[in-house]
Amino acid sequence: MNPITVFLTIACVVFGAALVTTGYLVPGVVFVVVAVVIAAALKMANTWQKFVILRAGKLRAVKGPGLFLIIPVIDNVVAVIDERIQTTAFSAEEALTKDTVPVNVDAIIFWFVHDAQKAALNITNYREAVDRVAQTSLREMIGASMLSALLSERTAADELLRSEIGRKTADWGISVKSVEIRDVAIPVALQDAMSRQAQAEREKQARVILGSAEAAIAGKFVEAAMIYAGQPAALQLRAMNIIYETTKERGTTILMPTSMVDSMNPVMALALAGQDKTAPANATTGSLPPSNRPTQRKSASKAEETSPALQST
Repeated sequence: MNPITVFLTIACVVFGAALVTTGYLVPGVVFVVVAVVIAAALKMANTWQKFVILRAGKLRAVKGPGLFLIIPVIDNVVAVIDERIQTTAFSAEEALTKDTVPVNVDAIIFWFVHDAQKAALNITNYREAVDRVAQTSLREMIGASMLSALLSERTAADELLRSEIGRKTADWGISVKSVEIRDVAIPVALQDAMSRQAQAEREKQARVILGSAEAAIAGKFVEAAMIYAGQPAALQLRAMNIIYETTKERGTTILMPTSMVDSMNPVMALALAGQDKTAPANATTGSLPPSNRPTQRKSASKAEETSPALQST
């Protein structure tokens, strides 16, 4: 009973009792009867409520919000519908996905009644019906989805559930505002396998990137070698730059090979490059190495010295 009805009922009862005590029996009884009628006939609906009224078993009207009157005994308020947004949590346990993986899914649905007449007359308990429809729709969606899609495409799954549940509850005067999947739990053994798979994929990707970087670096080294081969001065400047960079730190000791010192001299670098080119040519012609040439000259001179003695004899 609303506060206005309570106040008017109490006021009539008190006034009627006062009339009865002062000797006005009939007016007092009339006020008491009026209080009973007010309590049974005066109704008030809040701004988010709708009252479904039947008159002699037939639909009379849907009232609200505000104050309204009904005929006692003849009229009956069969349902008070709350049109605010409602939330219902539901879940599916050990549901199999399309690739036969058992998962536990928790979700929540936001819905509201847009037609109080249908919600009161077309179904017995619309709140329980929303919960059951949400659970069955969730299981159907899980059975038609792959595990990877269920884990990665949450937005698409939410929209699919919203449209499916809304289609089923439209005849009950209920609209679904949104559906949100809160958690998807998979078995621990499968979690370990998926973790190893993800780790292997990342390692593979890292190795591919590293190989690409090595190939790019090797290409740059080849280009630099070609430039240094044609420009010895550039090689000398690079060597000096390396020495400068290494001497920035205090207390460093640098050991410079003789070949590195020679490479800093362009003339010496060209001479060394020329010797490297002639060495393979001599090896192909079958000539003896320089170390064997003095021994050949000595043996020839000895043969010349011994020849006159042989002639004299």
